[in-house]
Amino acid sequence: MPVKIRLQRHGRSKRPFYHIVVADSRNRRDGKFIERIGDYNPLTIPATINLNVDRAFEWVMNGAQPTDTVRKMLTFKGVMYKKHLQRGVTKGAFDQEEADKRFNEWAEAKMSKVQERMALELKKIEDKRAKRNEDESAKRSAKLLAKEEAETAAETEEETVKAEVDAPTEGVEEVETTEAPAEENATEEEVEAAAETEEETTEAPVEEEAEEKTEE
Repeated sequence: MPVKIRLQRHGRSKRPFYHIVVADSRNRRDGKFIERIGDYNPLTIPATINLNVDRAFEWVMNGAQPTDTVRKMLTFKGVMYKKHLQRGVTKGAFDQEEADKRFNEWAEAKMSKVQERMALELKKIEDKRAKRNEDESAKRSAKLLAKEEAETAAETEEETVKAEVDAPTEGVEEVETTEAPAEENATEEEVEAAAETEEETTEAPVEEEAEEKTEE
């Protein structure tokens, strides 16, 4: 029967998680499978591939055909390179010990590259996180500054209004204090005028009596 190595989808909506399975190509994607040889998580940074290299190598050597996506994973994990070396051993180009040596050297170089890539990705994530924190700090500082400015403006406006309210009151008091002496002066003038009037009224009868005596 035709055997394929392919991905079998799991996980919830928009959060996929895949199993790497060996299955009959006639079965549906998420149906029955022969063997599960690994899993793949595309949501991590970088993506996580867990693979049983030995079992994958055996299935590939027995004729199992990987899908395009799984072939890239097998190449990344060295399964396809190991198959290439095994063909060289079969043809007599070199022995199994030399093939194992070459594969181990390739695996070490590949591991160092993967670690460098992971370090670079982690650095990018940390830089983005630091930038996001700086932006959030700047926004918070701007909000606090705007709040302080608003409070200062409100206090200044309140003091201005209070000064405007107090200013007319002081003017009225001054007017009242300046008008008070005028009223006092007016009262004194009235008293003097009344006194003069009384003197005139008292002097008039005396003059009339003096005239009457002269006529007699």
